[in-house]
Amino acid sequence: MHENQHEETMTGTELHEKKSLEHAIVAAMKSVYDPEIPVNIYDLGLIYNIDIQDDKSVDVIMTLTAPNCPVAGSLPGEVERKVAEVEGVSEARVQLVFEPMWSKEMMSEEALLALGLL
Repeated sequence: MHENQHEETMTGTELHEKKSLEHAIVAAMKSVYDPEIPVNIYDLGLIYNIDIQDDKSVDVIMTLTAPNCPVAGSLPGEVERKVAEVEGVSEARVQLVFEPMWSKEMMSEEALLALGLL
């Protein structure tokens, strides 16, 4: 996760609200699954960055397991919709990148366990 330098000047309440919103955004992302792998996109390591702006708009940088992934056209839009639906989010923008390339080393322990790779 991207730690904003602005957080150093935030009050305890503002920081708590931002962390709470970030938790809700991550929970929303965990409801989105890669259609080819039975693990959510967050635990797969497809989310590279979540940046919550002061106006509560959210910028997400994500990737796919492969550039020719069959959901390349639809998955970023689904993530954008899920994040935008989180209470408190004013707007969501998702940027799809392919560098660095995704690899299974980016997966969480939960994902590795779910796929029998641990």
